Amino acid sequence: MKTILHIASSSNLHNSVSREIGAAAMDELKKTHPGAKVIHRDLVQNPIPHIAPVFVDNMYTNPNAPELALSRELIAELVASDIIVLEAPMYNFNIPSVLKAWIDHIARAGLTFKYGAGGVEGLLKGKKAVLVLGRGGMYAEGPMKAMDYQETYLRAVLGFVGITDVEVVLIEGVGMGAEKRADSLAKAKEKIAALDARRAA
Repeated sequence: MKTILHIASSSNLHNSVSREIGAAAMDELKKTHPGAKVIHRDLVQNPIPHIAPVFVDNMYTNPNAPELALSRELIAELVASDIIVLEAPMYNFNIPSVLKAWIDHIARAGLTFKYGAGGVEGLLKGKKAVLVLGRGGMYAEGPMKAMDYQETYLRAVLGFVGITDVEVVLIEGVGMGAEKRADSLAKAKEKIAALDARRAA
């Protein structure tokens, strides 16, 4: 039985394109993997605290400290998951701070990556990630491409912990009028409908 980790990070609870397409992606994945266990994390409705001094103080000297319990829980969810659906709107060219907080809790040396003679090795190999990325403007190509720190950052972080099978669903230009928004949503839904989750088998 597959386990799917679903992470939402948009502060727009009622009209978010990343939430809408993320829900569609989950529906498709559950059709592909009937009976899959789903772990849902809404980082806005149930925010994760940014790392504090007590977190840093214990990270290397006392990894079993109670102050790191949430970090261990989040890592356990990630380790247990075969597929990660990660919704992220673009805020100021990057990801929401609530998602960055989640990343800071799960990127842990010795747990999700390690340093060796050959450099860094990610420890979460064999998983598939689906990135659902919402954007008000156009960043995939053109003059604003250099300002995209959203997809590039998420790919870098996932690769760092060993997740290199990454599929991206872009919903771009949703702030450029109703027609552009509708067109972008339609294209994203077409891609979701053809989502190939079998590589996570």
